[in-house]
Amino acid sequence: MINDQIRATEVRLVGAEGEQLGFKKLAEAVAIAEEQGFDLVNISPATSPPVCKLMDYGKYRFEEQKKEKEARKKQRITEVKGMELSMRIEEHDMLFKAKQVSKFLKNGEKVRVLIKKVRGRLAVYANQGIENMYKFYEMVKDDCEMEQKPILSGTIITMILSPKN
Repeated sequence: MINDQIRATEVRLVGAEGEQLGFKKLAEAVAIAEEQGFDLVNISPATSPPVCKLMDYGKYRFEEQKKEKEARKKQRITEVKGMELSMRIEEHDMLFKAKQVSKFLKNGEKVRVLIKKVRGRLAVYANQGIENMYKFYEMVKDDCEMEQKPILSGTIITMILSPKN
């Protein structure tokens, strides 16, 4: 809240350079702010009396927006790509999919590798699916780290790979 939006009767006033100006009536604090060419900004409304500071509010908002924009530029959203294998995948197919996964990892994206439909007679051979996952990892291990080892949960075997730093 700034200037006339403040509803307290008395405020603790802090100067533009951070110096303590003491307790002042609201009207007196607003007058001091206008006299010095600043806005009266309520910094801590929860305290009794609230703490208000003399500052150029427009400049302050501009600086805050600038900081937020820089933070958004530096922020990187990691996308999780998916690659699906089958229980009875052939060597050549696995090599082809490993090349695709390597591209994803080089772009800095995580990859979730799945084997679906482990049911019926295939459920007996679930360990074969896990072995296929480890073979797949051996093909791409130069580009990644295993974030989550192959796990059978229900009818799906999953493994998560993340790029090396």
